[in-house]
Amino acid sequence: MKGNPNSHLTAKERDRPSWPTRKLYRMGAIRGEVLDFGSGFGKDVEFLNRKGISCTGYDPHYAPDYPEKKFDTILCNYVLNVLLPEEQADVLMSVSELLKPKGRAFFTVRRDLKYFGFRRHYVHKVNTYQCNVKLPYKTFFRNDFCEIYKYRHFTQVDNGREDIFENPPPEVELISELATVYSVYDKFPVTKGHALVIPKRKTANYFEMSKKEKTACWLMAERVKDILMKRYNPDGFNIGFNMNEAAGQSIFHTHIHVIPRYKGDVDNPRGGIRNVIPGMGDY
Repeated sequence: MKGNPNSHLTAKERDRPSWPTRKLYRMGAIRGEVLDFGSGFGKDVEFLNRKGISCTGYDPHYAPDYPEKKFDTILCNYVLNVLLPEEQADVLMSVSELLKPKGRAFFTVRRDLKYFGFRRHYVHKVNTYQCNVKLPYKTFFRNDFCEIYKYRHFTQVDNGREDIFENPPPEVELISELATVYSVYDKFPVTKGHALVIPKRKTANYFEMSKKEKTACWLMAERVKDILMKRYNPDGFNIGFNMNEAAGQSIFHTHIHVIPRYKGDVDNPRGGIRNVIPGMGDY
């Protein structure tokens, strides 16, 4: 947030709930336990609770207690438009992690912006940021002013293009997800918490990925490392990938291993990844 410290000042003090929440409510799209991610002053939370829908609000500035459970429906209205790209990535990963496996999230973005980048806020007289946002999710509703995207875990979506995209089975536990990559636990773990970072678009190896996909992979690897630290408290990590059969690659769809390491899991850990060739760890 160092480069965008005033994003919270874009929250509006409404006297009624936001238009997207009212629209989604009328369409019957809001179900089960609900999280309003980026809830601002909380009018949507108040509205849904009055309607008998259990809703929790989270906002890093106005309601900063981070949720400790998962939700059936997550709303994220007009949040991404006021964030820098790395901040948007953080929101997308957070929402994926807070959503139940069968849940649905709705991202509302503006479609009426005329100016992009930093601008002087007409009320607060400080620089705030705004940008256009396009997501690779299905459009649930769109008009001239906004677009509502519907998001489900990648493990729950049949995109119908197995020749281009990876289709993980629905029973696989998702760790986190971005627009172009996702993370799951390895089916045959080397250690407790062994995770994979996988691009959605099929590529034979790491060097066939686009720069955008590579950047997303390493953002995800860092995120997964933090999650594994909290969940398993390892003493170290090995992070990397195999390329081609000679290097041990057996699944020819790019994936990066994030392997937690624990004191005593091998007799002598010296050399780390140098031990892919036996005897080359000691030097």
